[in-house]
Amino acid sequence: MYVAPSILSADFGNLRAEIEAICEAGADLIHVDVMDGHFVPNITIGPVVVNAVAKAATKPLDIHLMVENNTFFADLFLPLKPKFLTFHIEEEKHPLRLIDYIRKNGVSPGIVLNPHTPVSILEYIINEVDMVLLMSVNPGFGGQSFIPSVLPKIRALREMIDSKNAKCLIEVDGGVNGLNASDLEEAGADILVAGNYIFSSNSYKTAIESLKLEF
Repeated sequence: MYVAPSILSADFGNLRAEIEAICEAGADLIHVDVMDGHFVPNITIGPVVVNAVAKAATKPLDIHLMVENNTFFADLFLPLKPKFLTFHIEEEKHPLRLIDYIRKNGVSPGIVLNPHTPVSILEYIINEVDMVLLMSVNPGFGGQSFIPSVLPKIRALREMIDSKNAKCLIEVDGGVNGLNASDLEEAGADILVAGNYIFSSNSYKTAIESLKLEF
């Protein structure tokens, strides 16, 4: 199991120290939520701040776009060379075109599904992406509770990936903690995104390790 702490829950007044701390604590990726105030009712950070995050981090970036006009925002963040750049399929009219564009820029492309979006929408593109991010809360704010109905979605997605011999990872984001990590792993998740659970803990290392345990 890989763990990607979401810096949405970090102390932005001490962002460099927070990034360094989670890297030292065992994070595999640094999850960065980019929100534009239109696709979701919140605004977070732009490429200037994310560039600073990249300089402070010793682990790859996992950038999640929650925006309208995906291509415009992709052009802002692709030069930072994250490991993953994911976008919401609900907002993209031409996902295959954008997937190809992201890959040609040397970045692994991924698709994001909101809690209500069925995994069947991925049937004809699952072999083209490196990651599918399933939202287990409604996107826009940290600290929300996990939506249990996402568990069968993870299983359905794992079945689709296996049946089509696809080579993509399953990432889950929203309400992830030490209590549901085992269920998420059993369902087929590969990467867990956790923000509040990690950054509100007394020990980032202990919190991250609790998500990585093999059950």
